[in-house]
Amino acid sequence: MLERGLVLVTNTTPLIAITAATGNLAVLQFLYSRVVVPLEVAEEVRAGGQQSFGVDAFNGAEWLEVQSEPVTLQPFLQNSLDRGEASVIQTAMNLGLPLVCIDETAGRRVARLCGLSLTGSVGVLLKAKHLGYEVSIPDALQRMRAQGIWLSEPVVRFALAQC
Repeated sequence: MLERGLVLVTNTTPLIAITAATGNLAVLQFLYSRVVVPLEVAEEVRAGGQQSFGVDAFNGAEWLEVQSEPVTLQPFLQNSLDRGEASVIQTAMNLGLPLVCIDETAGRRVARLCGLSLTGSVGVLLKAKHLGYEVSIPDALQRMRAQGIWLSEPVVRFALAQC
């Protein structure tokens, strides 16, 4: 049932959004054999301090593979994207990992240009539900929005149609 061979490199926003949707990051562990988090992303998650939303869930997910060193970014990535998105794409390319989790449009576009496969926070939730993970998509979307996660109407309609 689980795709245990799949490895995911994730950006900051999906970590926060999934925490908002489900209360933790267990859905990532359910779906993927490894979840790689670039150091730059870990720093973004933790930037607001221990009281910031999502930090407890992130720090509690000890199975996440947080990289210990910053990644050297290609100039193209460094000049095109924010530090987190650029580090996700660079890390995936450096490690030969084809799947990234990015929610922002610009980051998704550049990841595609770099030949990477994509998912986002809503895609993760839909895939997990399809594979038997207990999650209410309408409730998850509502919790994400209540926490300030912006979701486009087409994404919301698509997600609701899938469940």
